[in-house]
Amino acid sequence: MNKKIIYISVLALLIIGGIVGFNFYQKIFGNAVKKDGAIYIGSNYHLMDVKKLLTEYINKPENFVWVAEKKKFTKPKGGKYLLKKGMSMNDVVNLLRSGNQTPIKVAFNNQDTLEKLAGRIAQQIEADSTSLINAFTDTSFLKKNDFSKKSALGMYIPNSYELYWNTSAEKFRDKMLREYKRFWNTTRLEKAKKQNLTPQEAITLASIVHKETVQKSERPTVAGLYLNRLRDGWPLEADPTIIYAKQQQDKNIVIKRVLFKYIDETKDSPYNTYKNRGLPPTLIAMPDISAIDAVLNPQKHNYYFMCASIDKIGYHDFTNSLAQHNRNAAKYQRWISKQGIKR
Repeated sequence: MNKKIIYISVLALLIIGGIVGFNFYQKIFGNAVKKDGAIYIGSNYHLMDVKKLLTEYINKPENFVWVAEKKKFTKPKGGKYLLKKGMSMNDVVNLLRSGNQTPIKVAFNNQDTLEKLAGRIAQQIEADSTSLINAFTDTSFLKKNDFSKKSALGMYIPNSYELYWNTSAEKFRDKMLREYKRFWNTTRLEKAKKQNLTPQEAITLASIVHKETVQKSERPTVAGLYLNRLRDGWPLEADPTIIYAKQQQDKNIVIKRVLFKYIDETKDSPYNTYKNRGLPPTLIAMPDISAIDAVLNPQKHNYYFMCASIDKIGYHDFTNSLAQHNRNAAKYQRWISKQGIKR
């Protein structure tokens, strides 16, 4: 009788031990992640912050903390992490402890000020816009790399870049400097020199070309026209520079039509290319790569004048004749007046 009781007790203990062991195993190695997804862990997050992020993706989030404590994992590394359906809690803890985060793609273009650029980047990485603008305008960094607060925008070549979500503002800025130097390779430097331009001057002219036409196929023609004017000492007389100069005076003004009065009202601005010869001091916008390459690979022609076309909307009519240009301009002015555009 005593032996039977002993056997039953031992069997019960084995069953209980098996159940406990199985539960422990399931907590650690069983399927925990119920769907694919990505979590973004801030650099200052703690385990409980991560637990909240995981609630959407895992069964029994409290098990995450339990497993993490058993594995002596207390401080997650910031970044973007991909979760796969069927991962165990052990897999999740190991992933976060390793810091093996997934890179992200950061893209930007048409950000006409450093402030707008900072806001655009802050939507894509952990760093906020304040820390980004502080990094962009750091005086020691600008001086060391021969930029000013006005010209610094030209350092950011619009493209798509791979980096980590928790990249700091300073590291993002430094990466963009490396990308800028990589962009200005020997071939592009030689092409800029052939046009008697430095890289920053090429970007300045590209910003005007970029604003002058949205048609990428037309940009080499526009670039060639402005280079003809520069070569022969003519003022550029670029309307986008007048818009820029006027908006420096009144940031709230919306200009759809460049009026003669705007040219006079901005006569003291160094960005007024009707009153000043040569390039303006810095770029007036963020040019895309097609505009920069248009300046470096301009179309060779004898055009000196351009006017928005009313026969092919979105494009321009080009000529080397002032008389023809005046006819084109008069036709355009009549057309734009009919559209009811007064300013």
